[in-house]
Parts: sequence; structure tokens; C-alpha cells
Amino acid sequence: MSFHDPIRQSKYLRQTLSQDKKPVGFFISAGCPLAVSMPKDKWPLIPDVAGLTKYVSEKLTEDKVILKGQVRSISECYGLLIGEIKKAGKGTPNIEDILSFVRGMKQISAGASDVRGFSDSELSLLETGICRKIAEKLKVTLPDNKTPYHKLAKWIHNIERDTPIEIFTTNYDLLVEEAFEKIGVPYFDGFVGSKQPFFDLRAVEDNLIPKHWSRLWKIHGSINWYLKNKSDVYRSTSLEEIDPCIIQPSHLKYDQSRKMPYLALIDRLNKFLRQTSAVLILSGYSFNDEHLNDTILNALKANPTAMVIGLLFGQLTEKEKKEEGGVKTEKTIVKYEQALKLAEDRSNLSIWAFDEAVIGGLRADWKPTKAEYEDEENIAHAVKRIEEKINDSEGKETENSIIRYEFRLGDFSLLGDFLQELIGKEQFKIEENGN
Repeated sequence: MSFHDPIRQSKYLRQTLSQDKKPVGFFISAGCPLAVSMPKDKWPLIPDVAGLTKYVSEKLTEDKVILKGQVRSISECYGLLIGEIKKAGKGTPNIEDILSFVRGMKQISAGASDVRGFSDSELSLLETGICRKIAEKLKVTLPDNKTPYHKLAKWIHNIERDTPIEIFTTNYDLLVEEAFEKIGVPYFDGFVGSKQPFFDLRAVEDNLIPKHWSRLWKIHGSINWYLKNKSDVYRSTSLEEIDPCIIQPSHLKYDQSRKMPYLALIDRLNKFLRQTSAVLILSGYSFNDEHLNDTILNALKANPTAMVIGLLFGQLTEKEKKEEGGVKTEKTIVKYEQALKLAEDRSNLSIWAFDEAVIGGLRADWKPTKAEYEDEENIAHAVKRIEEKINDSEGKETENSIIRYEFRLGDFSLLGDFLQELIGKEQFKIEENGN
């Protein structure tokens, strides 16, 4: 039976991150804010998509305001909108489905005709209302300077590189920016200027930025990006602008001004992965965005020297137990089905879940090659040894047990600890060599 050695992969990752000429990037996605430690009654700092959908729906359902020139209130329009989405076969839509649906109808209406009973002004009202409620929920700050975001920033701040670190994110929040600025990490996010920074397409496409600046590419927009006069994209620090903020969860082709940042940043991801020996580490990403998946897969096909490592939170497979008519059944469910399919078909896409991994297209459990390994090898205690008692046919615990291993870098908080430990280890190596 085949196994993957977590200690070996941990060393590989450490070696990869220590090579200053290798293009290295991190992809920060929706699951990462959940890893920020908070008091029980305040967690999560930012909810997942389901939680955000619930918040926005509750707030818009409560909004009984009828604006001048309108016949229906926002709450009435929103209720009718959900009904139309369900009629279109979307089942239980999340906030990204809802926003994409509104924008799709706006594209059809083109400012003139009604679509599914909604006027263009009502669709604009819904779009703006949804984006503002998302921004309202995401206007948060990190609780202290010990979060995984700060640890990522500290690692970047303490390493010397010939090639800059590139951070890609689909999140709209400002957590990466906050951590970078707290630690003093210089970065470029595509905007230049002081009063109302504007998007510099040439600097993004031609990479005309100092190499000691990290790159931060917010692919789906941000709560502090705005659209002025339906044509100019700018970034603000006030978060109180009256212009509609740019939140782009889908790849719908909006008018030229809307799609320009999105397409430029998607192209930046493609260009990054087409560099020789590029490595992209995904955290908090569940592989549910088909457009992003296509971008990553196409770049990997075109460049066999590139590598993408998807760090998945939790188990790749889970056991679902049921009891019907006194009969107990157990079924194995693949939690990350799309990720598994993509990784098995693409040798330079690896996925590392807690219980299993797919490396080089081979799916296998984690198991160290050596029975004993030193703490020095198990950086940040990412590898966890678990002993489980075996139950008999009646479900009672027996004296027998099995040993299994988990590799937990799919937890963003543990990835932060891993990077934090690397700072000290690399500094020690430099002092030891006398350089």
C-alpha cells in the first residue's frame, strides 16, 4: 500500500520557501479568516459564504425603504429576486450566486427594458445594496498582531529574495493589507496615487515595480475599490464612499470599466504560473470556482515546471453514519471532490488534506517513512500522530488500536506557525554558515 511521507513534504516546502530566486506565491481564499482566533461569542471574524449570505439576506429583508421614484421597497425586491433565482434552478443560492444573477439581468436590461419584472433602477438598487451589506460585514480589523496574517507578513518581511512574493486572494476584506502595514511590508496592489489611487494597468501587466515590494492581487475586488462615473476605478481608505464598491465574485463580462481590473488580475495569476519553477500555495480554497480552476489548470498544462500545492482544511473524506430500521450503515463522502479530480489528472497539482494527499497524481494516506522523527523535522508540529481504538462488531471499544497520521498545514493558523518557525530556522542557518 502506498503512503505519502508528511515529514518529507514538510522539508520540501521549507526548501522551496528558502530559495530566493524561485517565484513563490500564496493564494489566500475564503477559509483563511476563519483561522483567526477570536472569543467564542465573536468568532468568526468574517463568516464563510453561507454566513455572509445569511447576514446580507437578513439585512435586505428588513429594509422597507422605498426610494424616490421607486414603487417597491428593497425588501420586496429582494424577496422577489430570491424567488426568480430559485425558479432558474439555483436551489438555495449563496450571496455570490445572487450577485451574479442580478448582474446578469442588468446586462440584459442594458438600462432600458425590464427583466423578469425588475426595472433597471431596481436591479441597480439591489446590486448596490448587496455590495454595501457585504462591505458592512467585512469592515473588521484583526484582533491582535499574532494572527496567521501577521505571521505571513513577518515571514515576508524577514527574508531576502531576488524575486518578490506574490499574494493572490479572492477575499474582499482588508486583512492582508492591515497585517502588511502593521509589520511594515511594502506592497503593490495595482493602484498608484495618493488622494484617489487609480488602477495602473501597465504596471500590473509589465511588472514595473521594485522587487522588494510584495505583490497583492485581489482578483475578486475589494471593499475599498470603487467605480466612479461608471468608468474610473479607484481605491479609497475611507470605506465611506458613495460610489458602488467593486465586488466581483463571478467572471461575468461587465462593461469595460468593470471587467478591466478582474481580467488584468486573472492574467497576472496566469503569468505567475507560467514562470519557470513557479510555486503557488493555496490556503482556504475549496476549488469551487471553475473560472479560477481553468486559469490554474491551463497554466500548469502550459508549464510543467510550475507547481501548485492546495492545502485543504480538514479531511479529504468523511464518514457519514446512518441508522434506518435498526440497520446501521456507513458511507464515505469525498469532501473535496473537485480538488481530488483535478489533482489526480494533473501531476503538478498537489492537494494536502489532513488525512490524505494527492502528490504526482497518486492518492495516499500520510505516514512518515521513519517510526521516530525529531521535533526539528516536524516544523510547527504540523504532523500529528493519532492512536485510535478499534471497535468490535457491536461498536464496543477493544484493546486493539491503529495508528494514523494527520498533516495539518491546511489550517491557515498552523501554516502561519510554520512560516513563523522558518524565520528562526533560516536565521540560525545563516549565522551557522557565517554569512
